[in-house]
Amino acid sequence: MVKKVLIHARRGVKIIILFMIAIFLIIGAVAFLYKPTYSVFINGEQVGYTANKSDLQYRINEYVDHGDGTNENVAFVQVNDLPEYKLCLLKRNIVTNDDEIYEKVIEKGIPYYRYYAILENQEEKCYVSSFDEAENVVNTLKDKNSENIDKISILEKYETGIKDLISVDEVVSKLYVEKKTNVKVAQNTASRASAGYINTATTTSSGKASLGISLIRPISGTITSRFGSRSSIRSSAHTGLDISAPTGTAIKAAASGTVSFAGRKGSYGNMLVISHGNGVQTYYAHCSKLYASVGQSVSQGETIAAVGSTGNSTGPHLHLEVRVNGVAYNPQNYVY
Repeated sequence: MVKKVLIHARRGVKIIILFMIAIFLIIGAVAFLYKPTYSVFINGEQVGYTANKSDLQYRINEYVDHGDGTNENVAFVQVNDLPEYKLCLLKRNIVTNDDEIYEKVIEKGIPYYRYYAILENQEEKCYVSSFDEAENVVNTLKDKNSENIDKISILEKYETGIKDLISVDEVVSKLYVEKKTNVKVAQNTASRASAGYINTATTTSSGKASLGISLIRPISGTITSRFGSRSSIRSSAHTGLDISAPTGTAIKAAASGTVSFAGRKGSYGNMLVISHGNGVQTYYAHCSKLYASVGQSVSQGETIAAVGSTGNSTGPHLHLEVRVNGVAYNPQNYVY
């Protein structure tokens, strides 16, 4: 009985060994004749093969993120038809065509350029390549005590075409306005104040500018919308900070300064703006009441308005902005 069992066991081992040898030979034959690769499709049409989809896709992603490297102002490239990959076995004598696939993907790419417009009274005047250059323009005009410095602002642009970019010196030369010597400074200040000019451009910066002053909290409350956030009730990124509080809550000046705007301003509703010098301003919007007027000097902590829900608002809150030369910065870098 034992002998029969051993004989059957040996036969079974031989069969298993023969089966494994056959599998090995089949795998070897397939490996010799074929190689694993990826078939590439665009819009359902096969356009070729690639041996390494990761390398090909990385190359495409780099183009989408930075363009072809010929223009430093390219922010990104819009590519509508990205490739799809399917693993397959390809005969070894068939050559992959990564370069052809790459060219086919990018041939309809639409580059978007990023540059910066220098505005005067909200009108685009000149264009520079970088935000640093734009800030340099503003600071140079400020140092030269240009007559129009309060009307100069920066706007970040993303477009499929790019304007003629010029140097910082050329922009300063075009925009500089010498102070009028036959008019007193106090009269100029009063004139601008009575006009109630206010910059509401959606230009923002994620950095932290030096204000040269310290701010206090205008109100105590719950932050309901942070700087840079997006929602269905606004067409661009949030330029300020929303703090919820009951209607009528007293709003205090975050720092001392002069009221440069007080009144109704579109989606901001009732708004008051305080200028603190050196291009620094704080905005207080959606107010139910305004207690200060244009040209009035206010002290830090002085009550200037009351919380409301005027303008584009879903409930009573204070919309607080901190701007330097027209560019909005995150108020939480300085307060709250």
